Amino acid sequence: MKHYVMVIDLQACTGCNTCSVACKQENNLPENVWWTEVLTLGSDGNDMPAGVYPELTMDYLPMGCQHCANAPCVEVCPSTATYRLETGVVVQDPSLCIGCRYCMMVCPFTGVRVFSEDQQPYATSFPTGSNPVIHRPKTVEKCTFCAHRLERGLEPACVETCPMRARTFGDISDPTSEVSELLRTRSHFQLLIEKGTEPSVYYLT
Repeated sequence: MKHYVMVIDLQACTGCNTCSVACKQENNLPENVWWTEVLTLGSDGNDMPAGVYPELTMDYLPMGCQHCANAPCVEVCPSTATYRLETGVVVQDPSLCIGCRYCMMVCPFTGVRVFSEDQQPYATSFPTGSNPVIHRPKTVEKCTFCAHRLERGLEPACVETCPMRARTFGDISDPTSEVSELLRTRSHFQLLIEKGTEPSVYYLT
């Protein structure tokens, strides 16, 4: 059985946010809604260096849903709006979401889901991307690994558009896949592994 994972090379990531913009365009996200962001580590805000001049550093951490193999959000969702595909991808059906936000409460990863009280405005008067989701207020949204693209044999939009090829996507259950090879040969980590959720996003160091 396939188990899709995302491998992100932190040495290659330049914090350009092309992944965030590609995700927004592909999934027709409103102006104030982001499913993936690039965080700047150790600073008071994004795109701000850490440290004291002249000893400054800029380290980036692309962040989105971790698509956990042991996802607590799937277990607590009372309306089955959050569920896992056979490929391990955790998705949400916006038509079933009742806005209870239980998934947000049990998720150990801050900021990977979006909940908007009011209808958010769009930058354009027409839908964008190949997944023109209807974004309703008072529902929870998150990254889906572009499940609609995976069905067509395509990579997630963030992977396809990354100019530094910092993102690699594939089946970790296949020992010959690129993601398996990277994880065999490069040092890496997963976020909050001590929580036992078994994230499907790996970071190369």
